[in-house]
Amino acid sequence: NWDLISNYFKYPPDLRKIIYTTNSVESYHRMIRKYTKSKGNFTSENALLKLVYAAIINTLKKWTMPVQNWSLIISQIDIAFEGRL
Repeated sequence: NWDLISNYFKYPPDLRKIIYTTNSVESYHRMIRKYTKSKGNFTSENALLKLVYAAIINTLKKWTMPVQNWSLIISQIDIAFEGRL
């Protein structure tokens, strides 16, 4: 699998950190589970969607820490994936 892995190393270090970091995704899932695990059953799919929406709104209020060097990373993404940003 070296061919697949070696492609990863062609990106600058700041961009690689964003690519491989899953902490924010895991944190997001943990926050959603915190709201839904206390409920045993949902009366409808719409009730679940409303609860998840409320959880997302509350989670966004807590996320205030910006990504370090974001302006540099955005420019690197624009160069690496030209025309996609």
